Amino acid sequence: MSGTNNSSKEILSVQQIFQVVLNEGQIMKVIFVILMSVFFIYFNIIMVYTLWTKPIFKETPRYILFINMLINDSIQLLLTSMLYIFSLLFLQIFTAACALIVFLSVTTFRNAPLNLAVMSVERYVAICFPLRNVEIATQKRTHIAVGVIWFIGSINCMIDLFHVAVIDPNLFTSQTLCTREMLFIKKWQADALQAFSIFYFVSVSVIILFTYVNIVIIARTISSNKDSATKAHKTVLLHLIQLLLCLSSFLYGFIERAAAMVGNSKLISDLRYLNYLFVLVLPRCLSPLIYGLRDDAVRPLFIYYFWHVTGKCRPTVNVH
Repeated sequence: MSGTNNSSKEILSVQQIFQVVLNEGQIMKVIFVILMSVFFIYFNIIMVYTLWTKPIFKETPRYILFINMLINDSIQLLLTSMLYIFSLLFLQIFTAACALIVFLSVTTFRNAPLNLAVMSVERYVAICFPLRNVEIATQKRTHIAVGVIWFIGSINCMIDLFHVAVIDPNLFTSQTLCTREMLFIKKWQADALQAFSIFYFVSVSVIILFTYVNIVIIARTISSNKDSATKAHKTVLLHLIQLLLCLSSFLYGFIERAAAMVGNSKLISDLRYLNYLFVLVLPRCLSPLIYGLRDDAVRPLFIYYFWHVTGKCRPTVNVH
């Protein structure tokens, strides 16, 4: 348990420094990002409702994946906001509740790039194999892909939770500062997480780059349906940009620990705020804008329901 004690002490020192330097200006910044998170959770809910109003959206693979992305991002925004507030208030909660929050937060965080990779593959199949698209990208296979995304995203955290439950079952009845590190009882867990994360993001990066290059090649060679191909390669490029935002989170951990060793409280608070804003909040806020409002079939429906939550709407829906 010495690894746990050392991690707890490190987390405690960082939290104490952060708590001391909390001032009015920083409180206003925190209120801003939390309000932004709440707004985009509402935005995502309306977007999901919009997609569920038409059966065609629930049966088309790319919209099924988009719905999964919106739900995943909404959960991520909600849980990260909770964890961020807990850290600011230096609040200790029951470890069992914290474990559940951390489990869902880590899972949804890892699901995001996986979903981007599957969406890129779906666009690759649609553009590069148009005659076999309906046969390959079926509704059933898309639902299976969503299940696989959630399984892969949660497997590492499930191992940590199982290990904690076996080694120290009494830990879940105690209270703790709610952080990911509280599940690290042994050093090998942190090493395994790092190795898994590297393999995970390298694999996703290769998939997105492969699909992007092939879609660009096809877009330059085909004469028919050129607009769809061009739009598809721009979408995959946006997937790549979002993936880079996710990758930046791994660098943040090292920078924050280095700042904690220096003891610069202002640097720690600024880094944590920037991490929360640009790594956790911003990529999730971009999703409905990139994939929803750019879509000619979704946009008119969404605008209607965003301003008129109740009532009937019968615009024409064209899914390409």
